[in-house]
Amino acid sequence: MERKKIIIAVVPDSFKGSMTALEAALCIERGLKRVLTNVVIRKIPMADGGDGTVQTVVDATGGKLLTRAVRNPTGRRVQAMFGVTGDGKTAVIEMATASGLVLLAPKERNPMITSTYGTGELIRHALDLGVRRILVGIGGSATNDGGMGMARALGIRFVDSCGRDLREGGGALKKLAKICPERLDDRIRKVSIDVACDVDNPLVGPRGAARVYGPQKGATPAMVRELDAGLRQMAKIIKRDLGKTILNVPGSGAAGGLGGGLMAFLGGRLKPGVSMVMDAINLKKRLKGCNLVITGEGRMDGQTAFGKAPAGVAAMADRLGISTIAISGCVGADVGKVNSIGIYAYFSALQEPIEETMLPRRGPAMLEDCAAQIARLMVLNFPGKRNLHLK
Repeated sequence: MERKKIIIAVVPDSFKGSMTALEAALCIERGLKRVLTNVVIRKIPMADGGDGTVQTVVDATGGKLLTRAVRNPTGRRVQAMFGVTGDGKTAVIEMATASGLVLLAPKERNPMITSTYGTGELIRHALDLGVRRILVGIGGSATNDGGMGMARALGIRFVDSCGRDLREGGGALKKLAKICPERLDDRIRKVSIDVACDVDNPLVGPRGAARVYGPQKGATPAMVRELDAGLRQMAKIIKRDLGKTILNVPGSGAAGGLGGGLMAFLGGRLKPGVSMVMDAINLKKRLKGCNLVITGEGRMDGQTAFGKAPAGVAAMADRLGISTIAISGCVGADVGKVNSIGIYAYFSALQEPIEETMLPRRGPAMLEDCAAQIARLMVLNFPGKRNLHLK
């Protein structure tokens, strides 16, 4: 009699500095299949809404990557990438590819003048494709303009008391007197916009955008005070002209106020990044019928339990009655906390201390070896072990 096949879902995040999520999934698959027969592997790349989300969603859905010329934070033209899912209905954007800190040399970092205009251009390019949904990851920004540049790229005007358009950058917001949304791109009303936001900072104040994140973007203490006042002024005018309150909304201070701007100007909804990605790749449906889930990330520690990709995967699997184990490149402090969030067991793939620069070359083989050893344990302990056997 033919043995019933065991279905294993392999759902890792990227192993940063070493492998993309898809590459990690392929390594784990190879390790399992070195040992086991009668298994079906479902490779499902995963992300948490931050760096690598575009690539992951494209890989997971059979989508495509596109590149367009946009303005960087200082107005220089750069090539920025975004993704479209396999069904063509959803665009995925990482604001950092157009408006990120990584695009600027240290001497160029100045949130008084940097702008999110390029992020708005990417949204406009996505609209050109006729998508019905846009997912925006907002980590890694170089800006503190409250999303003014983004909104301006889509047709909204921001003017001073003399009716003149404000210059770009967060430093101009203190002069904001009126917001004119009449020329907003009509296509915005036909799409839903979800924003990956894993911080709860309000727009202004001690935990606001300028005070918490401004210094790392080049702001001096004097600039921080001015930027904070500018965002407060913007929130005041938004409430008056658009009828929306964003001042103290958790997450409105993300990405220099872009979180609040996406809410106020485009009707965006702030969501935990992991939840947004799980929805985009239809994870619940793809896990159904699986006997085991294997997740993972580059480093696993106590923080993994709080909103990172493996935690989201384990929670989803637990709701479906599926056990989850995890493989990481290495483990850190308080890693045992992951056992309380649905990860039954965790394993480190690292076989010996190695230089970080060596990880891209040696990491994949270590991950594959770790998966093979887990497969051997599965033969002994997996509930369906009668259906598994060694090669």
